[in-house]
Amino acid sequence: MYRRVFTDPKAERTVVVVPSLSLDTDELTKIDGVVHYEERLLCLLMLLRMPRTQLIYVTSKPVESSIVDYYLHLLTGVPGAHARARLDMISLDDPGITPLSRKILDRPDALSAIRSAIRFPGSAHLTCFNSTEMERTLAVQLGIPMYAADPALSHLGSKSTSRALLRDVGLKVPDGFEGLRDRSDVIGAVLAVHQRNPTVARAVIKLDEGFSGEGNAVIDLTDLSEAADPSAEAARRLASELTCVAPGEDCDSFLAKLETMGGIVEAMIEGSKLRSPSVQMRIDPTGHVHLVSTHDQVLGGNGGQVFEGCTFPARRSYAVDLHDAGFRVADELKRRGVIGRFGIDFVSSQVGGAWDHHAIEINLRKGGTTLPYLMLEFLTNGSYDRETGRFRTPTGATRGYYATDNLVSRHYRGLTPGELIDLAVLNDLHFDAAAQQGVVFHLLGAITDHGKVGVVSIAEDRRTAFQRYRSAVNALNRAVRS
Repeated sequence: MYRRVFTDPKAERTVVVVPSLSLDTDELTKIDGVVHYEERLLCLLMLLRMPRTQLIYVTSKPVESSIVDYYLHLLTGVPGAHARARLDMISLDDPGITPLSRKILDRPDALSAIRSAIRFPGSAHLTCFNSTEMERTLAVQLGIPMYAADPALSHLGSKSTSRALLRDVGLKVPDGFEGLRDRSDVIGAVLAVHQRNPTVARAVIKLDEGFSGEGNAVIDLTDLSEAADPSAEAARRLASELTCVAPGEDCDSFLAKLETMGGIVEAMIEGSKLRSPSVQMRIDPTGHVHLVSTHDQVLGGNGGQVFEGCTFPARRSYAVDLHDAGFRVADELKRRGVIGRFGIDFVSSQVGGAWDHHAIEINLRKGGTTLPYLMLEFLTNGSYDRETGRFRTPTGATRGYYATDNLVSRHYRGLTPGELIDLAVLNDLHFDAAAQQGVVFHLLGAITDHGKVGVVSIAEDRRTAFQRYRSAVNALNRAVRS
């Protein structure tokens, strides 16, 4: 079906989008407005520019019509009404924290509604945020294939297994240990990291299935060897001084989670010039490997561990290094049977005039960099150039962006998505299709209750994109306050 349908933009097809965050529910509760993160894949509405494509989008709670209209108005080449007729929005009216895929499987009526809505069952497929046994079962129940990695291979995206895989393909990883199961394992790993390199000031402890940095904690290693009993001192620091990234998390709750899912300890890479780049890859069902994009991640939160946004593309001084690493990992994942999108994160430090890269993890799913890149790709019909590390439109113009899904202000609370869109249009913040530049909003459903919204600022280069983002935020804040 991939060979027959995906190469023909006028082929009949049905894309069933189930944007379930099928992740640990305790971890999900740490994300403000998490149910609205199901809106992040609304960028796939841009697929409706293909005139015979039907798209079924399933959510836990209804998506406001103004949000759907906002995306459809970004389409070029097809009338909005034509696209709207090929879009089916299905809501379960259940905003609970349970993953959407689980809700669907527990509701025969929901399964039946999705199945009945599929117009082209012979050329339909399921796409999702991440693939677990739930998404696989859902695809089987619907009788359509899933374009994602087999859940049997999901361990390849855990912190422990991805560390080992990155090391096996010849990439440098931070000194550390994987496969940890309890408090004593963590203490032993912390001591070993310090003994091997006493200059390491801090170590990071990561839950195997943590995401967006919320499953991380930091422990201080300075002067650990000078303690009368280093093991006892490490245990004390773990119990009383552990800095957990997630608000409200403490040592006991963090280690209880580690005992359930496992984890790693690794030396924290530090320096005066640090970057957190990533590379995104895709393995298609025929086994071809595609370089998708590179980004510099913007990290914040407690200990600078939380993903807050990204700039595209990554710096040219090291983008090609990321390309090489991406293909190394992709070739190994392909050998193991993986298909679909994935990303590799790094911590990079500048030593002299060169960049030293440490590969951190593999994210075997769509991620925070997926939405902004898909929006840029759909809106400009451009592509990422492997040779130059730049994105070019069909006319040869370059484009870059700054993106965040974490623009938050108490002043935004109470605004409806429609009111936010009105403010954007009145203040000339809307994306200009003719110039192929401007601002695109997402996570619009989170604005009313959480004062939270996502932004993708697109311009001719990443520096200008960030400047326009700041100007857009300032204009939006002035408009809201007035």
